[in-house]
Amino acid sequence: MKKRLAIGGLILVTIIWGGGFVASDMALESMRPFQIMAVRFLLGTILMGLISIRSLKGITKSEVKAGGLMGLALFAGFAFQIVGLQYTTPSKNAFLTALNVVIVPFISFLILRKKIGARGIAGAVMSIAGVALLSLDRNFSLGIGDGLTLICAVGFAFQIFLTSEFVKKYRATVLNFIQMITAFFLSIISLMAFGETQFHVTGKGILSVLYLGVISTTVCYLLQTTSQKYVDETKAAIILSLESVFGTLFSIMILGEIVTPRMLAGSLIILGAVVISNLSEAGQVE
Repeated sequence: MKKRLAIGGLILVTIIWGGGFVASDMALESMRPFQIMAVRFLLGTILMGLISIRSLKGITKSEVKAGGLMGLALFAGFAFQIVGLQYTTPSKNAFLTALNVVIVPFISFLILRKKIGARGIAGAVMSIAGVALLSLDRNFSLGIGDGLTLICAVGFAFQIFLTSEFVKKYRATVLNFIQMITAFFLSIISLMAFGETQFHVTGKGILSVLYLGVISTTVCYLLQTTSQKYVDETKAAIILSLESVFGTLFSIMILGEIVTPRMLAGSLIILGAVVISNLSEAGQVE
């Protein structure tokens, strides 16, 4: 029963995150990237702090270190994603971000020496083909937005991997609080470094950031961390890949984005790569 609830929780996370691509695109109409991230993670830090306030009394150095590493990976993923979103469409941003799922098994191999199956390698090759079809121009150059989004996928891959490893050893609420406050401070440093200190926020921007901070960040990362106690990282990765599907659907429904046959083909190849590579890992015997 706990495993079924955990799977249901991860599916809910993907639906909400899918809406996050649209919310981020709306927020960018009146706010700069690191302004959005700073407000988003400030809300996440406050709410997660309230949730975990009792647990923080017995916090350990190991939990701080683990949460800090998760926060660093989370910040890197969101930073490259939202900056990249300025130069590409929400649907392409969503499907390129989904490649983090293909990357997770390779991180497990490099750090834990977990074997990568033949289908895992095939999934990686498929993902490269999907990215080429989805993102490369006629002269085979990669747009800056798509390139930044590919880097963001690496950050999110590390976040999924680290979450799966640390949630088995430490308390989920504490990990999430440290993760949020780390990402918040890194966002403030970046905001100041890039001179984004002047705020001119519209009503739509405020609502978008509230969605990102309260629902897409606090609720989702608490759900993700708790759910991954009962679902291994490869199965969790397969479920989380649905984020790209919902991101595209919401982008079409709300923003009226037009999806071309080439974009659709590339997206389907990437989604297939995500499922194939991770199903192979889930089926392996340790």
